[in-house]
Amino acid sequence: MHKAAYLVLEDGSVHEGVGFGAEQDGIGEVVFNTSMTGYQEILTDPSYAGQLVTLTYPLVGNYGINAEDSESARIRVGGMIVREHCELPSHGRSDRTLHQFLDGQGIPGISEIDTRAVTRRLRSQGVMMGIITSGAPDAALKRLQDATPYGDLDHVSTVSTAEQYDWNSSDDDLPDAKHRILVTDCGLKYNILRQLRRRGCRVTVVPAATPAEELLAMNPSGILLSPGPGDPKLLGYAVDSARQLLGRVPVMGICLGHQIVARALGAETFKLKFGHRGGNHPVKDLAGSRVYITAQNHGYAVSSENLPSGLEVSHINLNDQTVEGLRHKDMPLFTIQYHSEASPGPRDNEYLFDQFIDMVEDFRG
Repeated sequence: MHKAAYLVLEDGSVHEGVGFGAEQDGIGEVVFNTSMTGYQEILTDPSYAGQLVTLTYPLVGNYGINAEDSESARIRVGGMIVREHCELPSHGRSDRTLHQFLDGQGIPGISEIDTRAVTRRLRSQGVMMGIITSGAPDAALKRLQDATPYGDLDHVSTVSTAEQYDWNSSDDDLPDAKHRILVTDCGLKYNILRQLRRRGCRVTVVPAATPAEELLAMNPSGILLSPGPGDPKLLGYAVDSARQLLGRVPVMGICLGHQIVARALGAETFKLKFGHRGGNHPVKDLAGSRVYITAQNHGYAVSSENLPSGLEVSHINLNDQTVEGLRHKDMPLFTIQYHSEASPGPRDNEYLFDQFIDMVEDFRG
């Protein structure tokens, strides 16, 4: 039987619920995601490192956990907050329950929480630190007050690969590799690698801190800067490397990679009040005025003010008008703030990987 548990927020509010998953505390920045499905992909998305994720959809766990849908090697969130936790999933591919998945990796969850109330609080006050605990709320609040704020930590260093590796696929129908693409692992999702491999690329993943000269010495056809967690202002090593790459090799940046490229060129970034996380965010392509529905997961954004010469906004978010894409007039370079690889989310934006390959081929002549 699951025990009583509490979600305590840094503003002092206490939300009583029922614990599931691992019986231990979880501390992190509390955020919310509006996707209706895809909880396994969300749990294993490295961009959520250091965060407690509130899912706004009311029933979670109903189709279980399977062997194919993880987006990294393990669960990355610090804890999971849901309204109702389903203990009896029904799906042909399911091989364990959500509770078993969390418990097996030492991650706490809490259910019977009014997730609508938590989401409204975060939207009005902004994201804040929180703790999932089965102990006394007062003691938990003290621990929370002593904890290092989410924005003060380099979370990329906790999720990036320690060594480079080639991405191998078991799909025999994939085309032979035509291009060598390096992917810097700031917290990448497996579906980025799948998308590149399907387009005939040999894909090599490298640590986020790899110097630019080492990357260029590998003679890549192109480089993709991946998504990842945290504040790009803390990633001077990645920004310096990107600055030395730009103009010398085709570059695509996704989410955190987009922010790193922007800072490498002299643009500024800032923290959003409650971020964009979900699978239904409308983004307008300014070149053709077409609107795409996108998957998003970020708490920081690039400022549109005082953009450096040559850099222009290519996409905007129709909810709040923030920058969702950049292109450069002279360099083989474009970036997006949203997730073209989805997982979870709509597949409408996979065409951007085709644009990246076209840019690689044009650069090579």
